[in-house]
Amino acid sequence: MPGLAQNWTVSSNGTIVTLNLRNHVNFSSGDPFNAYQVWLEEYGFYYLSANSSYWWENYYFFNMSNVNFGPAALALINQSGLANPSQQALAVMGNSSWPIYATGPYQIEFRLKSPFNWFTGTLIAWNGLMYDSQWLLKHGGFGTPTAFNTFFNQNPIPGTGPYLVSQVSELNYVKFTQNTNYWGENLSSTVISSQPYLDPGHVKNVIVYYKSDDVARYTDLSTGAVQISEIQISDWGLVSTNPVYQYLSSPSWSGQVFLMAMNTKVYPTNNTALRQAIVHSINFTDLAQKAFLGHIDQYVGPEYPAWKDFYDLGGMAPYSYNITLAKQYLTQANITNLPALTLTTTSGCATCTAEAEVVQSDLAQIGITVNINVMQYTQYVSVYGSYSTNLAGASQIGQLSFVDAGESWAPYALTPADYWLTFVSNGSLYGNWAIYSNPVVQKCVDSFTSSTNTSYIQSLCTKAQAQIYSDAPYYWVGVDGLWLPTGGSVVWNKNVIKSFSVDPTFTGASWVPFFNTVTFVQ
Repeated sequence: MPGLAQNWTVSSNGTIVTLNLRNHVNFSSGDPFNAYQVWLEEYGFYYLSANSSYWWENYYFFNMSNVNFGPAALALINQSGLANPSQQALAVMGNSSWPIYATGPYQIEFRLKSPFNWFTGTLIAWNGLMYDSQWLLKHGGFGTPTAFNTFFNQNPIPGTGPYLVSQVSELNYVKFTQNTNYWGENLSSTVISSQPYLDPGHVKNVIVYYKSDDVARYTDLSTGAVQISEIQISDWGLVSTNPVYQYLSSPSWSGQVFLMAMNTKVYPTNNTALRQAIVHSINFTDLAQKAFLGHIDQYVGPEYPAWKDFYDLGGMAPYSYNITLAKQYLTQANITNLPALTLTTTSGCATCTAEAEVVQSDLAQIGITVNINVMQYTQYVSVYGSYSTNLAGASQIGQLSFVDAGESWAPYALTPADYWLTFVSNGSLYGNWAIYSNPVVQKCVDSFTSSTNTSYIQSLCTKAQAQIYSDAPYYWVGVDGLWLPTGGSVVWNKNVIKSFSVDPTFTGASWVPFFNTVTFVQ
């Protein structure tokens, strides 16, 4: 639904999407929100991606061949400003030979290479979350593709929302204060009920604490020190049986998934038969109970079940737990002196640890030794990047790894193409941890952004689904039944909290409740 846009239109041929923006909206800094702010933010993402063709959240939407955005353009915009740009700056930002251009102060157009029916679904997070680009320029700019500006780590860039960051204490807390100049302060109840994310909020100050210890979070909740808390699987019994608490559940068709990647470019997991042996040696029932307390549903990736017209095309069943079949595949792999495999996961995540231990135990049943390598999250993810960088650094990545360190993965955008582009595309900017690519699969991936013919896309993706199922680059663990990426969920005292809204991309942008929407029991 429209937020900072009033509405949008799509050209008859489906390639030009025009966003008509709200007027009289300011960032909390006082800078005006307009099409020029949007323009600079988007090209800033392009610049920081090192001019990748897939810079728009893995989507190959735009023909960037005419675009010359870099230090010279930034210097011009910086000199001009975005509130009342100079004619030179307007000429650059209104250049319609580039795929994104401003046609006026409150209208911006996106020209796609080919129609894409779900384009506005890519504006749910990342590229659609607006920050004050003018303020960014005043404080050092973007930085470079290899060295982002770190000033913003401690000094968050202002947004247009109902709260502003008033204090940051790293690894301790972030304090938010209600924005007294919020542009949506007087929106009607009808507007807010249709678009709750615009709610001006119900309290003056909000503190979001960072506490790594799960018992400490529970203690704060039980004593009333906080009203909402995150409780992991390891302490789930403290809240799940207490009638005073409620917790957030995800639907069985959620986009929040867990999966294990098998590095297809290093020995011995570059052997397809070995990967098939692995996926058939894992006892999902045992894994579900020990790592997720049963709050997970098995699925067949890469698509997630919400997109029913594109999910599990061909109707394959999830990989079965079949030790006899697993041993047959292991024999077929014909590997002598099979080395121990390394499985990497992250520390401080009870679900991640439990997942790893179940996999280790299950693979031992067919004679595969697995060594678990536990790392800090930042260290864990540091070796991963785009498909091309993963390919170049394949030897640095272990044979087995839980995607996103054993935490769940949620969509960048609300489109059926998202997980195809993320997990199995050779153009993936992030997420293809199996370093997997296949020509049959890539035809399906490319069809999403080159055709509007659903039947044609489905026909290609049906073949791709069968190919992926056979190649087994991933063990598709399951669709999360709770909410937290690390297992567990958001919990609150139902005698205090009445309701709140959460991220529509199933934690793709944030697993913290949108606190401006929190309403209280009177």
